[in-house]
Amino acid sequence: MAGRFISLEGGEGTGKSTQVRRLAESLQKRGFAVLTTREPGGSSGAEEIRALMVNGEPGRWDAMTETLLAYAARSDHVARTIGPALLAGTWVVTDRFSDSTFAYQGAGRGMDRETIRRIESAVLDDFKPDFTLILDLDVNVGLQRARARGEGEDRFEKFGTEFHERLRQCFLDIARRNPERCRVIDASGSQDEVAAAILKAVTTRFDL
Repeated sequence: MAGRFISLEGGEGTGKSTQVRRLAESLQKRGFAVLTTREPGGSSGAEEIRALMVNGEPGRWDAMTETLLAYAARSDHVARTIGPALLAGTWVVTDRFSDSTFAYQGAGRGMDRETIRRIESAVLDDFKPDFTLILDLDVNVGLQRARARGEGEDRFEKFGTEFHERLRQCFLDIARRNPERCRVIDASGSQDEVAAAILKAVTTRFDL
């Protein structure tokens, strides 16, 4: 039996990485084999591309170059990590997937949505997560959290507040457009509260 593919999406500082780990732990306690991963990244080649995308100054790449880098990384990620895991019956929980490209490079940087869709179709065909959880949070709160981490991968944090507000609204629009696949999770609560809301959404979606 193939595994399930779950993505967590949202802007900077919404707590995706923490919640990916916590969801995986909860699913493992229920007896599922779970692989956690991230984008950009998740395979050796994709991690090299990640370094190009998340470091440096905001103007390092234009929107088209960023989009092509994102899908080059995603292609390798799916081929080498996500696809084999799902075929082996493992559940995959990822910190970001293709919705982030529509938000960051599309709404954020002005890349035409239809152009992104065509690139996605060529790279992924119809491959999408089975379920997507969109963590929603006030932009200023999220940026404060992200900057407090001080992890160094801060290229996108350097874009202005208006950029990040466009991302937030795009993610919410994606949820509205895809009600069967997406659930919006209020990320303003404590880690425990957010984790509980996520687990409830997942157990309901997959009848666990």
